[in-house]
Amino acid sequence: MKVGFIGLGNVGSKLANSLLKNNIDLSVRDLDYKIMKKFKNKGAKLYKSPKQLTENVDLIITCLPSPKICSQVMESKNGVIAGISKNKLWLEMSTTDEKEVKRIGKLIKSKKAIPLDCPVSGGCHRAATGNISIFVGGNKKAYDKIFNILSIMGKNILYTGKLGSASILKVLTNYLATSNLIALGEALILA
Repeated sequence: MKVGFIGLGNVGSKLANSLLKNNIDLSVRDLDYKIMKKFKNKGAKLYKSPKQLTENVDLIITCLPSPKICSQVMESKNGVIAGISKNKLWLEMSTTDEKEVKRIGKLIKSKKAIPLDCPVSGGCHRAATGNISIFVGGNKKAYDKIFNILSIMGKNILYTGKLGSASILKVLTNYLATSNLIALGEALILA
């Protein structure tokens, strides 16, 4: 399976590196050419636009800093949706909201492609070791098809149900982590 990765920030770079280390046919796209060049030196193919990358891979992974940026990457003239076709898969690994992933998911489905929301949890240090948690919402058969790719990037992989459900769970885990940090801070002050 040919995999394309868009968004090589801190976590995205770690996840993409895991794929390369496991001999996955990887293509990358990022606005920072220096980062792309590092991946090229490791064996990844480079593309000038998300559209071009999408046309040449089977599985497109986006790992971007915000829903607004994801929308731009997906919907621009040279975006993912312009290049996606039947039976290709899109994994949204960014932290986004349920409504946005469902909205873009409808656009993906209109091209007869398959959307999955796959946010990650655990931070850069766990992404670097392949020990990150991945929540997956969307078509169960598609999840089964790409499970081996997910298991290269992460350790704890949880299928959550329909599209958007993984994004909800991700936001809840962020909320719980924040609540625990606040409680820990209060306990340390009291101590």
